[in-house]
Amino acid sequence: MKQAYFVHGWEGSPTNIWFPWLKKEVEKLGYKVKALKMPHPELPTIKEWVRTLEKEVNPSEETILIGHSIGCQTIMRYLEKPKRKVKAAFFAAPWFNLDLEDEGEEAVREAKPWVETPINFIQVKKNCNYFVAFFSDDDWAVPTSDAELFKQKINAKIIIQEKKSHFELQMTFPGLLAEIKKAI
Repeated sequence: MKQAYFVHGWEGSPTNIWFPWLKKEVEKLGYKVKALKMPHPELPTIKEWVRTLEKEVNPSEETILIGHSIGCQTIMRYLEKPKRKVKAAFFAAPWFNLDLEDEGEEAVREAKPWVETPINFIQVKKNCNYFVAFFSDDDWAVPTSDAELFKQKINAKIIIQEKKSHFELQMTFPGLLAEIKKAI
């Protein structure tokens, strides 16, 4: 069965940003789509968020995963365990490093486990060998230098767009839809 799972970002929800629009578009492609509601979005933890994917996702060669910001981190951490093979993963504003100084000490402290806990990239690539990562040249939190890290660590196709901020202001995302169509 063709399935797609969306993982929102920090302080996000399955009904904000471009998720509702993309859900309808991916359903038109014959996919059953589930936009996950992650626990405690105001204070996400690796354990709770990965556990949510473990409960909700039924991985198969026809499954695609779509994440925004910390949702991308969650997807990679889900994929680092054996027997979670999926077709493709698509990331918007993914990161390994964050620039949260303007957000305050609390945000930096909350992000610390996500930034400092290693990811098993060898296993991630075994479970998914098709990644596309979107970055913006004016992202307030994610440095564009992370694009090269995604290319090196998981061989992601990198797309850097102009003036998309953290991909949280737009209600549609045609570039992402085009990449999903190419993958399926």
